[in-house]
Amino acid sequence: MLLPRGLAPAALALAVLTPAAKAQQVEMTLSEAVQHALAVDPAVIAARGLVTNGRWQRLNAFGNFLPTLVVGTSPFRVNRASFINGFSVQPGTFEYFSSFTATENLDLFLAGRISQYRAAGDSASAAAATLALQRYQVVVATQQAFFTTLADEDLVRVAEAQVTETTEELQTSVNKFLAGAATRSDTLTSTVDRGNAQYSLIQAQANLATAQANLARQVGMDGSVRAVADTAVPPLPDTLGLRASAGGSAPTLIQADAMASAASASAWAVRSELWPQLQLSYTSTSQGLTAPWHGFHDGNLNQNQLRFGISWTLFNGFGAEQSIAQATISRDIAQSIADSVRRELDAQFTEQVAAVFTARAQMGIAAANVAAASEAYRVQEERYKVGASALLDLETAEANLTQAQANQIQARYNYLIARVQLEALVGHPL
Repeated sequence: MLLPRGLAPAALALAVLTPAAKAQQVEMTLSEAVQHALAVDPAVIAARGLVTNGRWQRLNAFGNFLPTLVVGTSPFRVNRASFINGFSVQPGTFEYFSSFTATENLDLFLAGRISQYRAAGDSASAAAATLALQRYQVVVATQQAFFTTLADEDLVRVAEAQVTETTEELQTSVNKFLAGAATRSDTLTSTVDRGNAQYSLIQAQANLATAQANLARQVGMDGSVRAVADTAVPPLPDTLGLRASAGGSAPTLIQADAMASAASASAWAVRSELWPQLQLSYTSTSQGLTAPWHGFHDGNLNQNQLRFGISWTLFNGFGAEQSIAQATISRDIAQSIADSVRRELDAQFTEQVAAVFTARAQMGIAAANVAAASEAYRVQEERYKVGASALLDLETAEANLTQAQANQIQARYNYLIARVQLEALVGHPL
């Protein structure tokens, strides 16, 4: 077989673009890639931190309802006889003066604390919704990188097939030229076609290397990652009732509603600063000379106090009024954002459902086109070999086949990506 001129440089270029450590290249399924990405993504880690902080804020708000307990002790030694707090302390020995104090502070006017606890709970819910939203965003980004890698790998195979086909065409045209059944123009045209196919293959290899490197970055690894395809294409989702359920599961809407509720509760908590505050305090103090771990003898001095108090800030230079106005504005803004997100969710749902069904229909059309283009190419190839058609007809059939195969690949992964985006929008697997 005639070795096409320029094949060696093209093969060398492809060898450079192919990863040198292909034997060490990590292979991942889609689920493995998603798990790795969720474990290393900075935004997800930050969102987890917000959830942890939200839980402690809620616990701290609950702790405001509970009394405060303080325990203290103070041992000492003197160098001469002393009389302290009714006790005679002798020199030359270690003496202990210990005290135990228990203090309970309880705000009996609970409206402000209830609002603070509600605000903390809503903030925790908003943090959980933010984490869910961020997780879905990472899942979508990872799956897009994964599917892009698969698509580029399929396109490399298409480009390799095109190089094989154009090489065979060149050999056929050369054989026909040597037999006097073709012109020199046919061999030159076939050479150009083969060169263009090699160029496309080199570009496809470069795209694949880039996609695999991007996938490795997405999952938190160095080098490149090869995507392992799942041969099963998921069916069309059942969208009956999906729009209604999306309102209760969509992460964007849950986050917006929780933030609006937290802003409303915060506004009430700020408003409670103008309300009177009633406190109850109980203190028990015991003083003696024995070490606290030995207990207190009957001669200890004990004192118990029960206090009531009320405080009411009547005027603080309009500072409270300003805080209330700012909190009210924040509440109105948060509510308007939630309403806007709800309308946007409805529009995006329509768009994504249409994208899913459109991509699925395009998959069927693309498959039919590939079958027709493959048969047309086969017929033209046989006709050209026997001299029943011109080289131009064969080139046209080949170009149609290559484009049909590329369209089929793109349609397949457009469907997968559109399905993933719809899952992220509604907040649960389809």
